[in-house]
Amino acid sequence: MAAAEGPGPGAPRGEADGDGMGLTDLPGELLELILCCDVLGAADIGRVSCTCRRLREACQPRGKVWRERFRLRWPSLLKYYSHTDGVSWLEEYKARHNAGLEAQRIVASFSKRFFSEHVPCDGFSDIETLGCPSHFFEDELMCILNMEGRKGLTWKYYAKKILYFLRQQNILKNLKEYLQRPTDRQSFLEGAVLIDQYCNPLSDICLKSVQAQVDDITDKVRKVLRTRNPRHPSLASKAGEILIPEVELQRQVLDAMNCVLYEQLKYKGNELDYYNSLNSYIHQVLIRRTGIPISLSVLYLTIARQLGVKLEPVNFPSHFLLRWCQGKEGSTNIFDYTYIDAFGKGKQLTVKECEYLIGHHVTEEFYGVVTSKEVLQRMVGNLLNLGKRESTDQSYQLLRDSLDLYLAMYPDNVQHLMLQARLYFHLGIWPEKVLDILQHIQALDPSQHGAVGYLVQHTLEHIERRKEEVGPEVKHRSDEKHKEVCFSIGLIMKHRRYGYNCVIYGWDPACMMGHEWIRNMNVHSLPHGPHQPFYNVLVEDGSCRYAAQENLEYSSEPREIPHPDIGRYFSEFTGVHYLANTELEVRYPEDVELTSATVQKIYNSGKE
Repeated sequence: MAAAEGPGPGAPRGEADGDGMGLTDLPGELLELILCCDVLGAADIGRVSCTCRRLREACQPRGKVWRERFRLRWPSLLKYYSHTDGVSWLEEYKARHNAGLEAQRIVASFSKRFFSEHVPCDGFSDIETLGCPSHFFEDELMCILNMEGRKGLTWKYYAKKILYFLRQQNILKNLKEYLQRPTDRQSFLEGAVLIDQYCNPLSDICLKSVQAQVDDITDKVRKVLRTRNPRHPSLASKAGEILIPEVELQRQVLDAMNCVLYEQLKYKGNELDYYNSLNSYIHQVLIRRTGIPISLSVLYLTIARQLGVKLEPVNFPSHFLLRWCQGKEGSTNIFDYTYIDAFGKGKQLTVKECEYLIGHHVTEEFYGVVTSKEVLQRMVGNLLNLGKRESTDQSYQLLRDSLDLYLAMYPDNVQHLMLQARLYFHLGIWPEKVLDILQHIQALDPSQHGAVGYLVQHTLEHIERRKEEVGPEVKHRSDEKHKEVCFSIGLIMKHRRYGYNCVIYGWDPACMMGHEWIRNMNVHSLPHGPHQPFYNVLVEDGSCRYAAQENLEYSSEPREIPHPDIGRYFSEFTGVHYLANTELEVRYPEDVELTSATVQKIYNSGKE
């Protein structure tokens, strides 16, 4: 190996040697700089390190070269390492690479395994037993989701589902750890962030960034305070660690807060769109500067405490409030407190004014302070009610997420367990889990045996029907019974009556819905009634519909359909139509060719 390190005495120098200096003769720092060049790949570094001792030392596993290779390939992962760690970057590179291959294998398997059904509870078992760090696996899923272009739609669809599951499991774990802490270590802001994260697991939400935004508002309040009272104790470097005892000084803080929040930053209660779920998510409250009483109260309370003013949450009916003690600390007299309406621009209320706010008298118990867990319970309850308001895929997801959160806090609540079982039963998903929930309900409350028995019977029937399914139904266009079907899967269509754009992902030679649906949708009023082809379509508003052939026409300006389930059925958008993925093509084997011919005829011929 020594001879390989450089030419010996009298050996000829190549033209590349220039003044006689070879690569290995370069100073160590310059050699490392060259080897860290982004045009070199990991395989190149591996080959270089095998050439001689000098280059092997330059490319040592714990050295700068492999660290830079890791950083260039996966920059978002460096946050998991400390500069002082003695990390073997070569081994980390190999582990991350292998995790990526495993993630790709699992994602690729999901479409074949779960095309015909919702991913079951045990569908994620492969992921839960991974032998690699979870952040490696998540990083590969993010790489899949961030793939450029309109390809890989099916991979992106299942990568999103898996990432959703993984992050929610981790957030639930953090929530349970949070609830086990002493109450004085349960930050209201952190609890709000955990709820936000669980309902929006694919968004980049973290306590650190939310806290930084709150700190920024707090600094603005200090600036206002400084102009009004340069010696105010809240301006001290350790403000927030101790509470300000003087009521007048506390009042100055609250006045400055109201000035910054409601006058300078224009925060306000969202009266026009009160029932929008975004009002409940703390990161959205900070972005949009609007919310509902409880979310604005959490923000208000947090800023006040950072400035040394203790405010307490009050679970007032219909309108969440804060209370500020004007008498002896810990007083049980409700008249010793001023009540603050963060939704109403920080207005300070008396007991009588609180009753005017909601329009009726309430007993003293509703003026009492509540714990952080009870605040989270109310926040989740608001989301639950929003999920019940509509019957859309989005509202069902919100209902599922909020039920998960509620039952993480109160796992033996029979009412919400029953709601969860009914929801899964209604959606036709996770029948085995439905049975487990029902068994738990029966053990908690035997009086529920009637409702439990009904659901058990129908769930078992669902499981038996699923066992009898022999395989996917294959529809050949060449069959005589399908001769009236004019359109094919993947085509972008427009509804003649309602004007929406959609893409076809299935069809029937005639309407296959029940008599009640046909009656409710007034199908008989159509010229061809139910005796014409009907199409399953994904609509641009995120809904799935069943449309009659006579109501559909080719879209004159085909464009992408922003539907959450598009990747379940299609692998790519070509610019004018969608390509069916393998599983959909199996079910409609003759449609792909027809779709291609139709697109050529309708769109490309016009260009010629």
